[in-house]
Amino acid sequence: MAEEDSTLPRRQLGRMLRQHREAVGMTMAQSARLVEIGTTTLHRLEKGTADKIRVRIVQHLCEIYERSAEEIAALKHLAEQAAVENWYEEYSDVLPGNFDNYVELEGAARHMVSYQELIPGLLQTGHYARTMIRNFFRDQSDNDVQRAVEVRMKRQAIIRRRVEPVTLDVVLHESALRRVVGNPKVMSDQLRHLAEASTWPNVEMRILPFAAGMPMGLLPGPFVIMDFGIDSKGRPVEPTVVYVEGLVTANVYLQKQVDVERYCAVSVALHDAALNPVESRALVRKLAKEYQQWT
Repeated sequence: MAEEDSTLPRRQLGRMLRQHREAVGMTMAQSARLVEIGTTTLHRLEKGTADKIRVRIVQHLCEIYERSAEEIAALKHLAEQAAVENWYEEYSDVLPGNFDNYVELEGAARHMVSYQELIPGLLQTGHYARTMIRNFFRDQSDNDVQRAVEVRMKRQAIIRRRVEPVTLDVVLHESALRRVVGNPKVMSDQLRHLAEASTWPNVEMRILPFAAGMPMGLLPGPFVIMDFGIDSKGRPVEPTVVYVEGLVTANVYLQKQVDVERYCAVSVALHDAALNPVESRALVRKLAKEYQQWT
């Protein structure tokens, strides 16, 4: 994963500029000198961590690398995107750690495969989310908690939008259904919402029951595999990323092929051990009714 202050358009831009430079056999020092910037500045540009993206410099580099007019236009568009403020930046004060990186990647993903032991944020109700956030951030003001809930609800737009919604494939441990968050009313409403969401064409949910034991001899802990689709030439828009949330240490973003393949193999094993989507939805609805009876 690139440094924490990188954004997806910046990483894409930097990767393409580096590839174009290497294709013409130029060193970083040579390129930097020709466009009259420092080598460190170009290094940060290629790494996707530049504080400021200047479209003029990007165009000049593309011309030096003898790119086509179409390629230059595409890279200039990426440079312009990198300068646009994202919706979640106004919530930076209530986003934990480097979670804004995750929100950005999530918003750019085309397909997400996930294993979770709590209801995933993209499928939470407002009351469930508020309870979780309040319990975790006990020292935050009510206003900050509310703003954090707003972020979680706004993130859900990626699976509800009409045009190209993200496809979400989640394996959810049965413990998430039986661990009471808030009270039975909160849980009943949450599980009914979860069952309804599992009927959406872009959402698939499977429950890993207690009876399944530990597939592959382990429970890996929550993770999300994010795929970003392919471009018009059949190339990955961005390398697949595995996100592993950390409690004490920083969140981990894995991109090495061996790591991604390992998590993909674990995901397949979890899918094989889980109930099928119909059985899963039936269990969720059954437990929702049981919680309703407690209220």
